[in-house]
Amino acid sequence: MSAVIPVSVDWLSLREPADVHARSRALAVQAGRMLRGPVTVHDLGSGTGSMMRWCAPLLPAPQTWVLHDWNEDLLQHAVAASARDASGSSVTVRTRVGELGRLDAEGIAGASLVTASALLDVLSAAEVEAIVTACVQAGVPALFSLSVTGSVRIDPADPRDGLFEAAFNDHQRRTADGRRLLGPDAVTVAADLFRAAGWSVQFAESPWRLGADRASLISEWIDGWLGAAVDQEPSLREPAGEYALVRAAQCDAGRLQVTVQHADLLAWPATLQPGGGP
Repeated sequence: MSAVIPVSVDWLSLREPADVHARSRALAVQAGRMLRGPVTVHDLGSGTGSMMRWCAPLLPAPQTWVLHDWNEDLLQHAVAASARDASGSSVTVRTRVGELGRLDAEGIAGASLVTASALLDVLSAAEVEAIVTACVQAGVPALFSLSVTGSVRIDPADPRDGLFEAAFNDHQRRTADGRRLLGPDAVTVAADLFRAAGWSVQFAESPWRLGADRASLISEWIDGWLGAAVDQEPSLREPAGEYALVRAAQCDAGRLQVTVQHADLLAWPATLQPGGGP
């Protein structure tokens, strides 16, 4: 199994402000109420450390973050960027390079919390199950943010929106390198696995709401959205090209608004309570 996710520093930097606004602060605060310092957080698919920078101020101090990613270059960017806990102190950062789909309880031994952002939907069912099983066996609560749900709203609407959305969602569920990806089903699959283990689960919506102030992100997102749709359905190439020109003109004029739905998930064992630890 391989959970290699091709992303760039530029893309992660471009999307970080939108991610910050979208993630559920309430779920992160609730997770923090289960913990007592010192806190050790294992962040999966860390990239450049966006989740750490956002979440650390919401958790008790002192903190150590263990960042897991397959891409060592991205992790070096994460180490170079500072993150501070609720007391204003810098967090300690460690890194681990490896395949996320092979995570087990030993890999998160000593963790207080496991986090991930924009990860579950690019994994297979077996990889999500491995992550959930590791959390359950280690008794570590999990906070997974920004899993796509498959729903997109674009204003002004276009009759072709649904066509590209359906093709994109099929692409998210494609088989890649022998792995059948979960795409928009991932967050539900993870929640069901936690519930089957007797854990409590709570959801929160975490949509991107992109307007004229996020024009660069809208442009990049539409390009990737259409590219995935065409990759899934090559017959859409010509209409996608026409559609892209229309959307680019609207974006340049500041008239385009995009809402990309995501879901955040917090899961915890019966031994922990949101009001104050075990």
